[in-house]
Amino acid sequence: MNDIRRTILWVIFGFSMVLLWDQWQIHNGKPATFFPSAPKATATAPAESKPADVPDALTAATATADVLASNVPGVADAAPVAQEKVTVTTDVMRLTFDGQGGALVHAELLKYGSDADKSQPFVLFDDSTQRVYQAQTGLIGGNYPTHKTVMTVQPGERELKDGQNELQVRFESPVQDGVKLVKTFTVKRGAYDIAVKHDVVNAGATAITPQLYLQLLRDGNAVDGGNAFYSTFTGPAIYTDTAKYQKVEFKDIDKDKAKFEKTATSGYVAMVQHYFASAWLLGDGIQRDNYARKVGENLYAAGMITPLGTLQPGETKAVEARLFAGPQLEKTLESLAPGLELVKDYGWLTILAKPLYWLLDKIHGILGNWGWSIVGLVLFLKILFYWLNAKAYGSMAKMKAINPKIMEMRERLKGNPQQMQQEMMRIYREEKVNPMGGCFPIMIQIPVFIALYWVLLSSVEIRHAPWILWITDLSAKDPFYVLPLLMTASSLLQTALNPVPPDPMQAKMMWFMPLIFSVMFFMFPAGLVLYWLTNNILSIAQQWVINTRMGVPPQFNLPSFKKADAAVTDVKAKKK
Repeated sequence: MNDIRRTILWVIFGFSMVLLWDQWQIHNGKPATFFPSAPKATATAPAESKPADVPDALTAATATADVLASNVPGVADAAPVAQEKVTVTTDVMRLTFDGQGGALVHAELLKYGSDADKSQPFVLFDDSTQRVYQAQTGLIGGNYPTHKTVMTVQPGERELKDGQNELQVRFESPVQDGVKLVKTFTVKRGAYDIAVKHDVVNAGATAITPQLYLQLLRDGNAVDGGNAFYSTFTGPAIYTDTAKYQKVEFKDIDKDKAKFEKTATSGYVAMVQHYFASAWLLGDGIQRDNYARKVGENLYAAGMITPLGTLQPGETKAVEARLFAGPQLEKTLESLAPGLELVKDYGWLTILAKPLYWLLDKIHGILGNWGWSIVGLVLFLKILFYWLNAKAYGSMAKMKAINPKIMEMRERLKGNPQQMQQEMMRIYREEKVNPMGGCFPIMIQIPVFIALYWVLLSSVEIRHAPWILWITDLSAKDPFYVLPLLMTASSLLQTALNPVPPDPMQAKMMWFMPLIFSVMFFMFPAGLVLYWLTNNILSIAQQWVINTRMGVPPQFNLPSFKKADAAVTDVKAKKK
């Protein structure tokens, strides 16, 4: 009867976990895994179909960050004027600027292939019916030029030639309300950051106090290639020296519950997605107000506003900024701005993940293959934690040796639980066995291996990287499921080498859990499965060696849940 009750409880527990998992997926904006509902249509219209008000005149002395942000135009008017688009090509990027406002509306990363077709470059910025993602700048504080103002592009070269290190694209606005805005974009060879200079000219007869805004406009759709069993952050991120890295969820913006530092003199505002990011960078010491707001149906803007002070008639004020748009290469991000490397999100284990990535990168410098580098890193960690693992497996071997005695005692005293517990503790003391001795050494290592999991999931270097034979992309699932099947087999083999729990229900769960856990790995990227498979194989090898040395020859405890009875009979026979 007790076994039936336990079985029913385990079924209820398992079903509850399934429901909780589905709710967690829905909470994170993912489709339910086990009980999906009909998908809701979410229309994402191109930017020009979303009307926005022209900014009202404000002064920095009276306007808060929220009020200023609300006056930044979000998108173009419903009936925009078709403008010339200018395409600039470097060795790593192909950029398209719109003559309306000089906005960057399309960016292709030439060194990175598209998820749909690796022969085509990856598109980061876009302005189409499927995707809206742009970088925009302009002035507020009056009827000044914004990213909706028709500008004139100056003639010049549009492609970086051999031996040429940089080229410029220059946009000039007409004079509006006595103000002229000149934007100069400078792109450099091998660089994903663009220097953006804003020259604000007071061409009127009175003093002005404009503010410059730098913003990233994006729809709220998750990037392609998502997975039901793992998810990565997509959305705005704001960094300041005092509050550090702050992620802003689109759903929090919808609910007006987004929390971040709104006034600062340092940092950046970014849009983050898996493997790639964009960010506006201003120099330290420059006052700015950060904002993140909804500007249309499924459309969001995140940016910063900086006051330019008072400009007298005839005066010009220049503001230097940089726009990053590219892959989350840790070394590149670190060189551009303090804290920018945090857009490569390792979560709460960053302190462990960063040195692990550094080590992985060093191993790759030697081996030249990211797949073998993963194997090499796991091997290094197993050597590093050898003595901890030896202690854990040694404790397991002792438990396995006394397991028949424990089972016989449980059978003999099954009607007296209190005496059974006392007798069990006596056996542990006499045999000098700590039942938790196999757990603590392994628990110490868990954060390290979780951190390594996030390193492999977050590193753009792994994206589309081949390993051997059929594994041509470590960031995609194994097309033939060979690695997941091997990983499942290794998990079951590892379970077979462990001591059989005295409780039959625990013995059953010991076999069910690896199977349930392995299901997820059929959808995981091949690089992550390779990491777990390597760890399993090395653990089995170490456990085999330690068991042999301790005089407890490895035996496969196959999933026969009557094993306990056989063990009891064996012990009784030996006594006779």
